[in-house]
Amino acid sequence: MSNFMTLVVEDDAFQREVLVDVLKDEGFEVIECTTGEAAELIIASTGTELQALITDQNLAGKMSGTELAHYARSRHPHLNIVIMSGTTVQSMPVGTAFLRKPFAPERLLDMVRE
Repeated sequence: MSNFMTLVVEDDAFQREVLVDVLKDEGFEVIECTTGEAAELIIASTGTELQALITDQNLAGKMSGTELAHYARSRHPHLNIVIMSGTTVQSMPVGTAFLRKPFAPERLLDMVRE
């Protein structure tokens, strides 16, 4: 899985740490941030090396996970995107996966690898 760069956007520090640990334990290279606005800057500055985006739906700041997913899809049409939420999410970009919280780490890994 070397050089499989994944961006994790989660404003809850504990949840972000768990996600990052699970991914790193499986050999993923992980970039993490807490807001959609910070994630936009990262997405804009990466090329094809960014292969997956995992974002919570409800983020600190003005941008939702869905809005971030639409931005990411416009920049990287083939990016693997997973939106996490404890509730239903509307208007996700085509090809975006939904992961209902809570979830098993194995389910996350399966979705990121798809």
